[in-house]
Amino acid sequence: MRTLTLLSALVLISPMARPAEIESRPTLTADGARALVESALNYARTHAAPGAAIAVVDSGGMLIRLERLDGTFENASAISIGKARTAVLFGKPTRVFEDAVNKGRYAMLAVPEVAPFTPLMGGVPVEIDGRIAGAIGVSGAASAAQDDEIASMAAAEFVRRQAAHAAKVIHIPSAAVARAFQRDSTLIDDPEFRVNASRRTGAGEAEIHAVDTDIFYVTQGSAELIFGGQVVSPRSVSPGEIRGSEIKGGETVRLAQGDVMSIPRGTPHWFKSVRTPFTYYVVKCRS
Repeated sequence: MRTLTLLSALVLISPMARPAEIESRPTLTADGARALVESALNYARTHAAPGAAIAVVDSGGMLIRLERLDGTFENASAISIGKARTAVLFGKPTRVFEDAVNKGRYAMLAVPEVAPFTPLMGGVPVEIDGRIAGAIGVSGAASAAQDDEIASMAAAEFVRRQAAHAAKVIHIPSAAVARAFQRDSTLIDDPEFRVNASRRTGAGEAEIHAVDTDIFYVTQGSAELIFGGQVVSPRSVSPGEIRGSEIKGGETVRLAQGDVMSIPRGTPHWFKSVRTPFTYYVVKCRS
């Protein structure tokens, strides 16, 4: 009897007893939430957001960090929490639900009776290796679209930083580099940085990168570049990327072979003219 009792106890406490009944999953920590909020706040401050409340929840929808810029309306905090919880519990950006309601699916508005539900743009899940680890919610910016842009940028930057741990040594032979310059293509695309082998044959559009700092190294030719000033006819081509027809004002620098130039994120810049052939490396730093 004692032997049977001991064997039964060992089976009950064995980690192999019921493997299907326990599951592990990634979840945001306090440090992760802090990093998300800092990214969102920095982006909001540099993109003319009049205010913003940022909430971060873990994989179970529990609030782990909340911050609000001065001047943000009082209820923005509660709304940002609702957006974050909706994004994590449903596993989708809240823009999906706002779009559905706008298209006439009003029945979705009954969901709050059974679960936290805020069908407003600005909630974005944070996904690591295909699993939802938490979510960020933003409210109180200039528009719902800007709420969503801030949240999306912060979530994307956080995921890129996590993926950086899987970085590896990369060697690209000179022949491949030469071919890349001919095609004006990317040599390395890492979560923390990207290296482009770039070729210009004429003036380009004015650009602003909200996330990337550009570092140029000129290998051939020369160009006139303007930085600072005001972008004319700006338009958003993707989250954090602005383009325009030209720059008014600003400072002019002439780039030549062997020159190196760094352009901090958020700084307008424009290749006004180039003397061909003009080739250069571009290192885009994302952290």
